Amino acid sequence: MTKQLLIKFFNDECSQEELDIVITWIKSKSSDYSIDWVRSIWNIHETDDSLPGDEKFNALLDKIHHKINISSKKEKESKNFNLVINWITRIAALLLLPSLVFLYYSQNQNVSLKTELSLSNIDTLEVVTPVGSKTTIQLSDGTKVYLNHGSKLRYPQKFVGNSREVSLIGEGYFKVHHQPENPFIVKTDNMQVRAVGTSFNVFAYPDEAFSSATLVDGKLIIDKKTNDNGFVTIGTMIPGQHVTYNKNTGLTSSTLGEIEKYISWREGKLVFKRDSIIQIAHRLSRWYNVDIEFADEEAKEFTYTATFTDEPLDHILDVLKDAAPIDYKKLPRQKLSDGSFSKQKIIITKRK
Repeated sequence: MTKQLLIKFFNDECSQEELDIVITWIKSKSSDYSIDWVRSIWNIHETDDSLPGDEKFNALLDKIHHKINISSKKEKESKNFNLVINWITRIAALLLLPSLVFLYYSQNQNVSLKTELSLSNIDTLEVVTPVGSKTTIQLSDGTKVYLNHGSKLRYPQKFVGNSREVSLIGEGYFKVHHQPENPFIVKTDNMQVRAVGTSFNVFAYPDEAFSSATLVDGKLIIDKKTNDNGFVTIGTMIPGQHVTYNKNTGLTSSTLGEIEKYISWREGKLVFKRDSIIQIAHRLSRWYNVDIEFADEEAKEFTYTATFTDEPLDHILDVLKDAAPIDYKKLPRQKLSDGSFSKQKIIITKRK
């Protein structure tokens, strides 16, 4: 990668061949390495008239992420191979890794992971999906797990005994391999779901006031955690049902139908149906790794129904702005004491 080619990329002057070179290079490096290198070139040349101003650097990062996402979708349509892990996803064993035969990282914004590991003396594996990324994992029993942004899954290298048990922080979609004699259990911080052979989604981020489960097909039993760390059954779900558990009150609510909004994230879609702008801000914050704040209470009054597929954040914010009397302002990232940069902060206000 040359500085001259990167400068052409800054200015949208790359040919398709040059663009492919830049995207391939970024995807072939670790996230920290590539972004730091891009930033260093940006800083060196920021007084050069051939480059846009420093205030647009955050928009440049959004453009890089978006181009990687679109590039990877085209690759997925044209090639039938398994990518291993997204461009900043980390996988770590909780115990020692004495016999790691194969572990390959492919830096990719929206990926498919089918990890083939040959490991010994390892009881538990952990996959962490950073904010702004998604990951797919295949477990030893054939179950497929899709992890959403900022999620973590802990699971055994190999299931033993009469149950298959994993722990989830965040959001995951599970396609459980049918084994009637061995129930599949997903544990979160305040509930667990039990299945045999089914497809379902679990939403359980620690910073949210609720957890939820969405059943696509099959049968699902939901248990909530008791004060003594035991579990009591809430109920059994039917296909097309969405159940929400309020962590603060302990109450549950249920809806039937319209489950697309809860599972479409696997396809790169953000689906909002009569959602408040506060709910939308939470999802966008996690999806794009930004902090969204409201400058006044009046800006929180609006609801939206919309679907976005692999759209840059600026485009989504512009649509929200056009549909309701709100404005937004993007503040520059702040450099921290360790040399890294804070998240992008976005302030939403009601238009006067």
